[in-house]
Amino acid sequence: MSMLTPPGMGGKYRITGNRFPHMRRPRNRRRIVLAAVSVAAALSLAGWGTLQLVDVFSGGDETTQAAHGKGGKSTKNGKGDCKAAAAGRADAPRPLPRPDEITVNVYNATPRGGLAKITADELKKRGFRIGKVGNAPELYDKKVANVGLLLGAPETADGSLKVLGTQLGGTEVRNDQRTGEDVDLILGAEFKELSAKQDADRALTEMGGEPASEPASQEASPSPSQSPASKAPAPAPAKC
Repeated sequence: MSMLTPPGMGGKYRITGNRFPHMRRPRNRRRIVLAAVSVAAALSLAGWGTLQLVDVFSGGDETTQAAHGKGGKSTKNGKGDCKAAAAGRADAPRPLPRPDEITVNVYNATPRGGLAKITADELKKRGFRIGKVGNAPELYDKKVANVGLLLGAPETADGSLKVLGTQLGGTEVRNDQRTGEDVDLILGAEFKELSAKQDADRALTEMGGEPASEPASQEASPSPSQSPASKAPAPAPAKC
């Protein structure tokens, strides 16, 4: 009997050899599986967090940059900016024409002679282009009871007619079937004279228009350093 055999034990319980048998606890497979799953989940979470940090500091991948553009804008190669600018220009109101872009026909519908010529000369001094000058057509002759009647194509209602209306108050605005850009000023029975130029210019400026510039004085000629050739050219707009 070996020294390792407990007293009173023998037969099939007899222990032989010189090593003491270690009793170990039975393995718990469920605990091992749960531990392995927890370790894998922790590694995956750590890897995902590292990838997010890399994207933040590197600016994201090409797909993200293409979708959001530089600086967080929804652009791609600048085309998005051009489309947005074009949409903004389409939604913005059309700028008012300058007086030197408007051709005015002046007609006299009153019995007073020379009224159309005097008014046309004053409008010319204010920068307007003058077309026809004379008596009003039979349709309107002595039939305009108020200050005057402004006539033009429908597309001139928010442009040329609006600018011309700043030169005298109390007028009526109508549209006819013409297709040209010229407009008519038919002087009525209550017309006396055009509004003061400073008042007309102020009304046009408040409306968002640009009054005619005063003619430059010959004495105030620009110095060589202020000549147009010395001015830096304006930057070219972005091509879309």
